[in-house]
Formats: sequence, C-alpha cells, structure tokens
Amino acid sequence: MKERLQAAFYWLNVWTWIRATLLVVTGQDVTGRENIPRKGALIFTCNHFSLADPPLLIGTFSRRIVWMAKQELFDLPLIGKLYEMGGFIPVRRFEADLRAIRRSQDALRRGHVLGMFPEGTRSGGRLGRAEPGTALIALRTGAPILPAAIWGTEHVKLPRDLFRRTRVHVRFGRPYRLQNPGRFTRESIMAGTDEIMRRIAQLLPSEYRGEYADTADPSVTAEART
Repeated sequence: MKERLQAAFYWLNVWTWIRATLLVVTGQDVTGRENIPRKGALIFTCNHFSLADPPLLIGTFSRRIVWMAKQELFDLPLIGKLYEMGGFIPVRRFEADLRAIRRSQDALRRGHVLGMFPEGTRSGGRLGRAEPGTALIALRTGAPILPAAIWGTEHVKLPRDLFRRTRVHVRFGRPYRLQNPGRFTRESIMAGTDEIMRRIAQLLPSEYRGEYADTADPSVTAEART
C-alpha cells in the first residue's frame, strides 16, 4: 500500500507539475529517449552540476525514478516529508550507508528505476571523482545501467532562475552491465566506478569531462537487453 501511495504521489504531483513548469521555463534538447527500457530494474546514472538537474531529468524521463538523495534533505521540515512521500531513498553521503544500500537493492528487485548521481554531490560544471556506491550496487544486483548526461544547468541558481528561460541539453546513452568480477574487491569496485563515469563522460562535451577528460571507449562485456 505504501509503495502505491508513493507512486501515485510521484505521478500526480512530482512528475506532472515539474513537466508543466519545465515546458515554460526551459528550452530542452533531449536525445536518446529510445534507449530507456520500458520496464524492469534499471540503475539511472548521470552527472550532477546543479540543483536543477533532478527536476529536469524527472521531466524528461518516461518512468518513475526512485532517487537516492542526501539525508540532509529528509531532515528539512516539510521538504523532507515530500521526499519521503515521493519514495526517495535517504543516504548518508561519503560513508558506508548499509541501510540505503539495502533499500536500493530492494527497489531494483521490485523492478524500479534507481536514480543515482555517482559523484555524490554537485560538481560545479566539471565531472569530479565518483564515490563507489553506484558500482557496488550495480555489481551486487547485476542490474543494467543507463548512462545520461545533462548540461546547461551549471549556471542555474534556484530559485533565482526559476522563471528565466534556460537552454538545457540531455543525452541518454545505451544500457549496459558491469562485468561481475566473481569476488568484490576494492580494485573491482573502483574499476566499475571508472567505467560508469567514462560512460557518462562520453555523453558530455569535452569541456565538461573534468576528472574524466581522457575518456576512451570503456570495455563492455554485455549489453543489457531492452
């Protein structure tokens, strides 16, 4: 019952009014929507330049996204309750939050889209080094990963720019899976993390790639079936 209420809240409030607002205040250049699987578990990964990124991605995505969001947002009066009602997963950043990992894995087992920003925080317009959590969840679940990139939001400040028309670019790549190393080691998790970020970097113009400026084609062991 709780999950149904969260889904209803998401579609009737979050997705609906966000899409309506974005049509007014943004010009959107979106490609690759055909790469979004219509059903099944999926880890959605993207760079994170601005507070405007999550609503813009929600507005361009055809499925409900169960976002992982920092615990600090859930601690805010009223706003925290809205995040909870939307079914988002609180995570304590920069530490091993086992509860958040378990809830994320459960969301994937239920066939949901899990939304993650691998960098763990906003990077200010250039890719920063990612945290290992996304790769760990991907390796433990075997779920396909959908890479995406967003730019044009790096100079947006909310709520200041809420009614300034902004040109935003979104690119969705093809789903893929990380190779299961058989035994999870720090090295295998870091290799998975680097591949996740290279996939994102490939979708960004070179000036935004930051720590992944020397990106080359990552090795892919198995494409996800869509």
